Amino acid sequence: MARYTDADCRLCRREGAKLFLKGERCLSKKCAMERRPVNPGVHPVSRKKPSEYQTQLREKQKVRRAYCISEKQMRHYYEEADRIKGKTGENMLSLLERRLDNVVYRLGLGVSRDQCRQLVNHGHFTVNGKAVNIPSYLVKVGDVIAVKENKQKKGSFASVRESRVIVPKWLEFSPEKLSGTVKALPAREDIDLNIEEHLIVELYSK
Repeated sequence: MARYTDADCRLCRREGAKLFLKGERCLSKKCAMERRPVNPGVHPVSRKKPSEYQTQLREKQKVRRAYCISEKQMRHYYEEADRIKGKTGENMLSLLERRLDNVVYRLGLGVSRDQCRQLVNHGHFTVNGKAVNIPSYLVKVGDVIAVKENKQKKGSFASVRESRVIVPKWLEFSPEKLSGTVKALPAREDIDLNIEEHLIVELYSK
């Protein structure tokens, strides 16, 4: 799969929202959205009113870039969410939140989803005691996600023990064990990204 290799901050500026792709930098004054909150490029300001399609497309791209997934994966999550009972948009966001790389990010074991994706790919984590290196692996209620014992002395993980990690209420985290438990499926109010998911559903349902 082709990967985006340009500056991450351009993505936030293009979507007009903080996607928290650079970890702590996004919370500082160095954040590109704080310094120059306009579209990247030679002519950053457009006088044209965005069309309905453009508004829907931008919302979909915002979610894709926030969760670091491809268009093929995004459509798969929409189709899967459409088969589940309930609101399609909320189901889709719940599925995205349950991705292993996102859960690792929510547990504070990485500074960004992109970094967590790499950590999962490199085999740093186990789910219920079994090694899993698939970022798109969907966790279930009761699953225990932990850093492998032979990786726990790694510098980035060692610092997690000393910091206070605030996790969403659907997760539980033990800094001493460097492990987290899925207590419930993520609900819409647990997702802090500024997303209008109904626009994505309208786009894909055409």
